[in-house]
Amino acid sequence: MTAPTRSLAGIGLALLVAGALTACATPVSPGSGSTSAGTPSPSATADADIDLEAAWLDNGRMIALVTQGSSTCVPTAGEVAYANGVLDVELVDPAADTPCTRDFAPRVTLVGLPEGVDPTQSLEVRVTGEGYAGDTDLDGVAGLDPSGETDYLPSAGWLDDGQFVILTWGSSGCPPVLEKTEATGPAEVTVTFATPPADRACTMDMAPRATLAAVEGLDEETGAVAILVGDEFADARVDIIGD
Repeated sequence: MTAPTRSLAGIGLALLVAGALTACATPVSPGSGSTSAGTPSPSATADADIDLEAAWLDNGRMIALVTQGSSTCVPTAGEVAYANGVLDVELVDPAADTPCTRDFAPRVTLVGLPEGVDPTQSLEVRVTGEGYAGDTDLDGVAGLDPSGETDYLPSAGWLDDGQFVILTWGSSGCPPVLEKTEATGPAEVTVTFATPPADRACTMDMAPRATLAAVEGLDEETGAVAILVGDEFADARVDIIGD
């Protein structure tokens, strides 16, 4: 039997590295970076495999899916189902008339996991959707425990090649903006977020926000810790899940 999707407020919200909140169409060809207002880029063919990466977040309650495409056109998670060690995720693009930048960048889609997924065991992730077809594997991580509701604390998970995703919670209208990352110890990375403008207006919701980051120079990724500073964070220490 297919397990039902876990309910998390705002979980369909997908945010890019710089905190883009809204989105439009399927991955586009590299371009000049200018905005093509009201003219979405052509979708990839439905049977073409896409580049896909995944990371554990929120103590195994959630995963981040990273795809490539327009930085302002981030897909959201539609139907999510789990059976026999396989997670099937439908990726849904925004409305066809949504303006899209014509760049080609990694974007993060957050996916709440159905009950029954054991994050200590390997997980196969398959994505489908108009213009999307691909799969990736996530190794299980000992100690992850998705039981209970989220504590709304920051979390982070490794991708490949020194890249990782940071999950924070707060206003969907005011996501933190990455300024820099640097290795500050053998297994420690300091993540600095930009100081927000004093007059920024924020929505009064509590939503998951994803930030994609990368670091070089760590001696060891296993057991690495990210220290979050800037914006609303004051030396928050976050274990980076995986290796």
